[in-house]
Amino acid sequence: MQEQIRIASGLPLQYKQDEIKHRGYAIEFRINAEDPKNEFLPSLGRITRYYSPGGPGVRVDAAIYTDYVIPPYFDSMCAKLTVWNLNWEATIARGRRALDDMLVYGVKTTIPYYQEILKNPEFRSGRFNTSFVDEHPELTQYTEKKPPEVMAAAIAAAIAAHQGL
Repeated sequence: MQEQIRIASGLPLQYKQDEIKHRGYAIEFRINAEDPKNEFLPSLGRITRYYSPGGPGVRVDAAIYTDYVIPPYFDSMCAKLTVWNLNWEATIARGRRALDDMLVYGVKTTIPYYQEILKNPEFRSGRFNTSFVDEHPELTQYTEKKPPEVMAAAIAAAIAAHQGL
């Protein structure tokens, strides 16, 4: 940010290109309220439950929360999830864990689509380009599985309702 202000003021950069060192890898996931299985159409409605992942090398920028209503008038982006690590494989592993930990219920999101991308051997190898998404339409054909704890909660709720509890 400081360098941007310096440049806007007509000052030169304080760094030379050869002084800049790359360190690690990062992946940004734009968590959108969209249905990847339906041509990424917006998924409007109320978020019934939201949980944000965390930990070292994990950053979430979000304005959503449990009971937030996704309006039809704006961009469908709910959050930006960014993961970082020293090597590519560890960055992918961190991304998988963070996506697994991130819970957004009540609307469809791009989370399962990103989970499929991170499983893809071509992506995992690091040999991809900006045509990757167009070249892999099969990534939208994932199976949506509910975590065991969600299934257990649904069964417990059904039993409680049946018993009048």
